[in-house]
Amino acid sequence: MSDPGGVAGDQLRAFVERIERLEEEKKVISDDIKDVYAEAKGTGFDVKILRKVISLRKKQPHEREEEDAILDLYMHALGMAGPANDA
Repeated sequence: MSDPGGVAGDQLRAFVERIERLEEEKKVISDDIKDVYAEAKGTGFDVKILRKVISLRKKQPHEREEEDAILDLYMHALGMAGPANDA
């Protein structure tokens, strides 16, 4: 193993090669995801909404509720929502 300037060359090379392999795998997976969205679009689904659904499913219910409440508050403040519901 070479050790120029205190750098373990073989170990560094191994890390770089692992990262390169993972980056390639990530690209392949990313392309597969794009293909699935294209297929969904071809079937008539709204891809923008589908992406939002995927994003929402990643969040915990309490996180979604909090975001919805803040969004509702902001929309009312900007006059973008109807009158507040009296429950």
